[in-house]
Formats: sequence, structure tokens, C-alpha cells
Amino acid sequence: MANNDNNLELDSLESPEGPMAPEAQMGSMGSGMGGSVQDLPSSARELEAVYDIPVRVSAVLGKATMPVSDLLKLGRGAVIELDRKVGEAIDIYVNNRLVARGEVVVVEERLGVTMTEIIKSDRS
Repeated sequence: MANNDNNLELDSLESPEGPMAPEAQMGSMGSGMGGSVQDLPSSARELEAVYDIPVRVSAVLGKATMPVSDLLKLGRGAVIELDRKVGEAIDIYVNNRLVARGEVVVVEERLGVTMTEIIKSDRS
């Protein structure tokens, strides 16, 4: 399937462990939704068919551009300067589409992201 802004690439996005159940996904994300699908309003229950479709979520701390020759010179411990400042919001992408900005947080000794701003799309 071609990577087009209007199409989701669903054929290669399943994790090695397989998709999580919708209840597990909602509960683990700390969305505050909790409960099961039956607890959701009827409008949300109508979307139940898409709850198990995997999506690729990326949190981008920053970007850098460099020539291949400089990239090949990098070794262990090398530092790459990114285009963001410390404390600046990071970009959150879903299926390569910018959907939010957020902050890096630590949750039980793991890195996580808190969404601070939802990016509205001009799609029609």
C-alpha cells in the first residue's frame, strides 16, 4: 500500500506481540477512560470495530541533518545536536501524521510522553 496522507498503512504495523485488546490499550495509556467497551457511550461503541487496528506512534525529540561522511565518523558516545532546545515540546506522530505535541516524562523507570497540545488537521 502506498504511503499517502489519505491512507493508513495497516499491513505492516502489527507489533511482534500482536495487537493489544482495546481495554488494555486504553487502560495503559492513562487516558482516564478505564472500564470496558460496554461502559462507553453508544457513539463510541459504534467504533468498536476499529479498536484493534494497530497504529504506529512516534515521539520525535528533534531532528538533525548531516552528510553521510560525518555520520560514518560517529562512534559510541557521540553527541548529535538536534534542532530543539531543552524543555521544548516534542512532536507526536500517528502513522507519520503530526497529531500532538507533548513533554517527556518518566513513568516507573520508563520514558513516556504527556500530550500537552492536540494539533487540529485541516483535512476535509
